[in-house]
Amino acid sequence: MADGASLYLLVALGAGVAGFVQGLSGFAFGLVAMSFWGWGPEPQLAAVLSTFGALTGQLIAAATVRRGFDWRVLRPFVAGGLLGVPLGVWLLPRLDIVIFKACLGGLLVPWCLAMLFARNLPQVRWGGRLADAVSGLLGGICGGVGGFTGPIPTLWCTLRGMARDAQRSVIQNFNLAMLAVAFTLQVSAGNVTVRMLPLLAVVAVCVLVPVLLGARLYIGLSELAFRRIVLGLLTVSGLALLVSSVPVLLHRG
Repeated sequence: MADGASLYLLVALGAGVAGFVQGLSGFAFGLVAMSFWGWGPEPQLAAVLSTFGALTGQLIAAATVRRGFDWRVLRPFVAGGLLGVPLGVWLLPRLDIVIFKACLGGLLVPWCLAMLFARNLPQVRWGGRLADAVSGLLGGICGGVGGFTGPIPTLWCTLRGMARDAQRSVIQNFNLAMLAVAFTLQVSAGNVTVRMLPLLAVVAVCVLVPVLLGARLYIGLSELAFRRIVLGLLTVSGLALLVSSVPVLLHRG
């Protein structure tokens, strides 16, 4: 574990890079931040910092990028997610987290790569709001189990063929709601301690400008560029899950 000034520098660097990616895409703060913080803070501290940083970034981004917001579209995702988070928390001690990561990564990588290189992206028209709610439910469950609220709803919105602003609005505000619930649960469980406050302050300060810069850059993106960024980040998310789980499963075998 890093200590002293090196820990603060590592936390600041991770928060800044993750904040920029979140401001640009509307999600993926935890994925990017943990690629830095996995080498420094203790796992419990890193989890709290990741949740807090993502929540702070989403609040800033939600205030600066409001285009495409439609509560009627967002509502089923949030309703499903609010049911899914406590279910995921309940499932956590009953699941093999390594197998869970491998399955989620195995879903994301081939799907997103195929969609990334497809000339004409297939669009899903069936299911209506019920299917959207199921997507939110699965996102909430994944969030409760491992903090991965974004990948499944993001993939579903892409399959839906949502316009850039509508998709970002759904994912951004869905993640905001789920992160608020998650951080509240962390506080109520006593996982947020007084000794963490200086590092939480560092995260809040270092997230601010990069999120705004990412949100500014997002405004100039085309529909195609945004789709490629989203699918690319989802692919990287899946690869990271596979890298962290497959070696463990092979060792078990």
